[in-house]
Amino acid sequence: MASFGIALGGGGVRGMAHISALEVIDDCGIQPTVVAGTSMGAIVGALYASGIPGKVIRGEVDQFIIGKDDDLGDVLSKAPNLLKWLNVLRPEFRRGGMVKADGLLKYVTEQIGAATFEDLEIPFYAITTDFWTGKQVVIHTGDLVPALKASMAIPGVFAPIAIGDKILVDGGVVNNLPYDILSKQCDHTIAIDVAPTRKPGDKRIPSMLDSVLGMFDILVEQVVSHKLEQTPPTIYCRPEIIGVRTLDFDHIEDVYEMAKPAMESLRADLQKFIDTM
Repeated sequence: MASFGIALGGGGVRGMAHISALEVIDDCGIQPTVVAGTSMGAIVGALYASGIPGKVIRGEVDQFIIGKDDDLGDVLSKAPNLLKWLNVLRPEFRRGGMVKADGLLKYVTEQIGAATFEDLEIPFYAITTDFWTGKQVVIHTGDLVPALKASMAIPGVFAPIAIGDKILVDGGVVNNLPYDILSKQCDHTIAIDVAPTRKPGDKRIPSMLDSVLGMFDILVEQVVSHKLEQTPPTIYCRPEIIGVRTLDFDHIEDVYEMAKPAMESLRADLQKFIDTM
C-alpha cells in the first residue's frame, strides 16, 4: 500500500490553514507515515504527529477565538481560554528578538503530552537553520520543545535558540516547505504552503515589524518557488490568504474562511489520486 508524508510550511497565523488541510486528509482516509514542519507548520505538525486528529486540533484552537456566530454565552464560556490567549505571543524586547513565544509552546506541549520526538506516534521532523553556517538542520530526535522554538525563531522577531553547539533560527530561511526531506521515507508527499498572497496595489508604508516579516516572506517565497519548479511534491496546496500578517492571531477565523476554496481543491486532488492507485 502506498505511503504518504505530509509537509506543513511556515507562515505564522496563516499556518492555522494547516488544521483545515489535516481535516481534509483525515476525511480522505489517509494515514501519513511521516510528518515534517517548518515554523508554525512544525507546531501544528507536532500536534498532529502526537496522534491528535485535525478536527480535534481545530476544536482546541476554537476555544481561543471569538467566532462570528458566537453569542454571549459562548464568549463567557471561552473567557478563561481567551485570557490565556493573551499570553500566547507577547512582546519581549530582549537580545535577539521582540516577541516571546513561551505561552504558545507551553500550551502546545500540554496538548501533545510528549516531551521528546520519540514519544510521538508518527515520525516527525522539525526544520531549523544554523544561524552561523546558513545550513538546514533537521531535528527528529531528543527534546521536542527546544526544536519547536528553534523552528519558529524568525530572525529579529523571536530570539535564536541554542541546541548543542548550534545557534538555530527559523527553518523557513532555508526550507519553508520541507516535502523534499520526506521523499526517501514515503511514496508520495502532500505539501501545504501557507505563504501570503500579496496585493500589488497596496500602497501603505509598512511598520518596522511588518517590514521585517514581509521581507522574510519574500525571501522564503523565492526559495520555495525555485524548489517547486525543480522537484514538485505529489500533491500541492496553497490557500489564497490575503491581508493576514504573520502575527495576526486575531484573524484565525479569517484564515479558515479564506482557505476553504483551496481545501475543496485539495479534497478533489486527493480523492482523484486515491482513485487511481
